[in-house]
Amino acid sequence: MSKVIDILKHSTAPFASFELVPPLKGSDVSRLYDSIEPLMEFQPPFINVTCHRDEVEYAPNGDGTYTKLVLARRPGTIAIVAAIMRRYQVEIVPHVICGGASKSKVESELLDLHFLGIENVVALRGDAIPGQRFFIPEPDGFAHTDELVGMIHNLNHGVYLDPTVKNGVATNFCVGVAAYPEKHYEAANLNTDIENLKRKVDAGADYVITQMFFDNQNFYRFVDQCRKAGITVPIVPGLKPISAKRQIELLPRSFHIDIPQDLVSAMQQARTADDAYQVGIEWGICQSRDLLAHGVPAIHYYTMSKADNVKAIVKAVF
Repeated sequence: MSKVIDILKHSTAPFASFELVPPLKGSDVSRLYDSIEPLMEFQPPFINVTCHRDEVEYAPNGDGTYTKLVLARRPGTIAIVAAIMRRYQVEIVPHVICGGASKSKVESELLDLHFLGIENVVALRGDAIPGQRFFIPEPDGFAHTDELVGMIHNLNHGVYLDPTVKNGVATNFCVGVAAYPEKHYEAANLNTDIENLKRKVDAGADYVITQMFFDNQNFYRFVDQCRKAGITVPIVPGLKPISAKRQIELLPRSFHIDIPQDLVSAMQQARTADDAYQVGIEWGICQSRDLLAHGVPAIHYYTMSKADNVKAIVKAVF
């Protein structure tokens, strides 16, 4: 097994890595494999797998009261990881989130991953559930990612939540965390957000992967500010190609990011859906080439489990 931080430090050339979204409940494992297969020709050293917290709905009972329903929309992380490991020789990096789970539940998931031989995770807070304006942690959960990173750091030293566990076997996790070149929407400003990122790194994070962005200058400024703040770990840019005109409006709403005017204009001038799709690919190619020219160690592509446009970009660049 290889740790992501070692791959980043010792790779002789920049590389592409990918992030997948597990298929919805009701799909079979072939849907998962179909999203991976087109990318394997690039021999990615690792593939990230997102984690989605259970959703909450309230069903009316007919008497004015409601019943709370907790719904899992996708298969669990352990099942997805095991299915990929069974078929492919590639490092799997599952996401582990604070949202919707107690500290004990998160620890159990980490120990399950450890038993599977997983050595890499990405630690995330997670989003608020629909209906919540802001993230609300579970009563016995983590409110911030640095707390989760700290627990993983403790597990790596054989320290478990249960104080009665003596001489616990140490895990061996390499930990990635997320960052936001245009700041997290809840942060007061970018400097405050970078301070939050530094807390995650100081707690034990080994490297950083950014949220998507479409203006490389925002990424370069962000990295410079991180370095000035004392963050020295590798920072990997994350890219997602735009694939449709409507995403010009949807992506800023969902991810609180800016779309450069040149890209907006090019998408607006696209006459067909295929033209718009190609505009997104061409922008992704230009972004990727510029990032590589500026010496990034890798580029992480968010595929959303639809790999054709990402495949075209990586084929043109790497």
